[in-house]
Amino acid sequence: MASLKEMRNRISSVKATQKITKAMQMVAAAKLRRSQDAAEAARPYARRLASVIANLATGVSGDGAPALLAGTGRDDRHLVVVAAADRGLAGGFTSSIVRAARAHIDGLIAQGKDVKIVCVGKKVTAQLKRPYGDKVVDNFDLSAYRQITLSVAQPIADVVTKLYEAGDIDVVTLFYSRFKSVVQQVPTALQLIPAVVEGGAEVASGPAAVYEYEPSEEAILETLLPRNLTVQILSALLDNMAGFYASQMTAMDNATRNAGDMIKRYTLEYNRSRQAQITKELIEIISGAEAV
Repeated sequence: MASLKEMRNRISSVKATQKITKAMQMVAAAKLRRSQDAAEAARPYARRLASVIANLATGVSGDGAPALLAGTGRDDRHLVVVAAADRGLAGGFTSSIVRAARAHIDGLIAQGKDVKIVCVGKKVTAQLKRPYGDKVVDNFDLSAYRQITLSVAQPIADVVTKLYEAGDIDVVTLFYSRFKSVVQQVPTALQLIPAVVEGGAEVASGPAAVYEYEPSEEAILETLLPRNLTVQILSALLDNMAGFYASQMTAMDNATRNAGDMIKRYTLEYNRSRQAQITKELIEIISGAEAV
């Protein structure tokens, strides 16, 4: 059994850890509010841009369709962009994204597809370089950025566009965590290339109208599609940031509670040991007095 001094030191150590986890929880809660606002503010722009592209795409088909919209017509070479966190202490936030991405990558490899990987976040790079070291073509460290802006997403979009224009890839899929609430973040796969205009895009409703575009729909899409690629990546990074702080806040809250339980348990053991030692000393004193 540990001595009383060792138990006191253990209690003091757990109390110090509890202060740290409590402070991290409060910091994560404050940053979560800003990150959540930024993620929610980016979604309407992304939806409206997708709506514009969807309406333009209805008038474009065949050989005249832009490459980012039509694709290469093949499904042999895949690029998987995996975006998560640069830091830890957030429970299973990064692991859940990596797990979903690995299942997708392993499925493609089993089908005989050529797979390349771009890692966004130090934690992602550390987890994917071990099993897929030869397939990781680039990685991005976001820890130097205090805020996620368009300038952060642009280099990632440039790498994707460069690989696609060079003919090295046919399909691009982005894995990230979609922020739904403080307690729910959903690992999500989003196809970036060929651009998907169905589903989430809000095509204009109401009476059909005939538009004449100047320049042509193809020329407008040639400009909008690369920007849409960057916006989709930006929106995913903002969702990731909000989800990370939500996960970290929850993890630190659990750690603070667990530390409190440990302090109670150690304090009880300490009091019992101290009481036993006092009782033993009293018995020795009484026995000595009776012997005299």
